[in-house]
Amino acid sequence: MLLLEPPRPDPAPVAVHPVAALADAGPQVAPDKGHYEPSAIALMVTVHVLGVLGLFLFPPTWPLVALCVGSYYLRMFGITAGYHRYFAHRTYRTSRWFQFVLAFLGSTATQRGALWWAAHHRDHHRHSDQERDLHSPLRRGFWWSHIGWIVHSSSTETRWGNIKDFTKYPELVWLDNWRLFAPVVYAATLFALGGAPALFWGYFLSTAFLWHGTFVINSLCHVWGSRRFETTDTSRNNLWLALLTLGEGWHNNHHHYQSSVRQGWLWWEVDGSFYALKALEKLGIVWKLKSVPERVWTPGAASESVDPAKTADGGAAAIEALAVAEPAS
Repeated sequence: MLLLEPPRPDPAPVAVHPVAALADAGPQVAPDKGHYEPSAIALMVTVHVLGVLGLFLFPPTWPLVALCVGSYYLRMFGITAGYHRYFAHRTYRTSRWFQFVLAFLGSTATQRGALWWAAHHRDHHRHSDQERDLHSPLRRGFWWSHIGWIVHSSSTETRWGNIKDFTKYPELVWLDNWRLFAPVVYAATLFALGGAPALFWGYFLSTAFLWHGTFVINSLCHVWGSRRFETTDTSRNNLWLALLTLGEGWHNNHHHYQSSVRQGWLWWEVDGSFYALKALEKLGIVWKLKSVPERVWTPGAASESVDPAKTADGGAAAIEALAVAEPAS
């Protein structure tokens, strides 16, 4: 289920889930195994319906529009800078308290916990656009890659063997197990501060947009855009999707060299998450932001493309190393 799984009784997941077995297993997500979860689909439909209903119950005003957009981008930062660039790829370091803030903020986007998200994403990079990819539009079609896989029973469990570098933190495991906690707190706070209009615009409508804003990177960014680098997958760069996702639209750059905190590599490649992280670096909240080596990001270096199947600093080997290395915080 998307969010309604019962919590696990033991906060130490390695004791519950055999790590070796998970490490050897292929990705859990496949349309021919399991079934679509009624509760997950019901949640998706409910959020969309209430979001649209809010447009009629509470006609748009500039403050409500600003709340919707602000809530969208605040939580998009939790996904892009937190779930993706920190938990999945560890492209910078931070303290334990801010690590929790990132996990909590990302969880308010109602896309499961940080450990679930990052563990599945690491599998995507291991097998991008191959048969064992979690959500390849090339292999299983556009709608499966966009939304089908996340409402499917085979995507329910956190792949603990992929995220051993963060399971030592009980607060992160707790958030992963209690996946409704952060969204409920966030929605309740909006209601307390602004009543029903704030709840409908700031949570329901904003979350519906946020889901699709995130999902287009799995789907559209593998079929629409330009390719600077000849990677082993179909990843593409797309300015419009980068604007919607605080820089995640530079997907071909990212798949060419995934270890960089920066995904927009040239001056005109807008990357909002990177700019925000640079500001946080100046405040001393994050540090050791990993850059892109000159040999990688220079446009003329396309002929020296980093092979994601072989290269330790930019490819699948980097994913394997993350799960056994010390955490970045």
